[in-house]
Amino acid sequence: MDTHLERVRSRLTRLTPEQARDAARQGALLVDIRYAALRDRDGLIPGALVVERNELEWRLDPQGSHRLPEADRHDLEIVVLCNEGYASSLAAAALHDLGLFRATDLVGGFQAWRAAGLPVTAPAAS
Repeated sequence: MDTHLERVRSRLTRLTPEQARDAARQGALLVDIRYAALRDRDGLIPGALVVERNELEWRLDPQGSHRLPEADRHDLEIVVLCNEGYASSLAAAALHDLGLFRATDLVGGFQAWRAAGLPVTAPAAS
């Protein structure tokens, strides 16, 4: 798996948390693919779209009948984030396979974003 992940990542221009923040400010979509329990536990990145991993390709394919309104073109910059930056690399590569050639991921995922002191909404009350 490590070799596969390395090969997948060689296709991406991965972003640091600060680069991802700046990309979002310039119109990139931040897409959070973490499962609900992690979002409830740790909170959310303000402005990030939440798309479950098993729906990602369906929601972001610009030609798909189930796409989100924001997913309107193949040259859209998309920054996928998971919890620690592993699953997001695989997800970004899957988006490349759909022709979304500017898709990438966040190095270190949500945990790196939070550790960098960037904005996070409070976790859901239990």
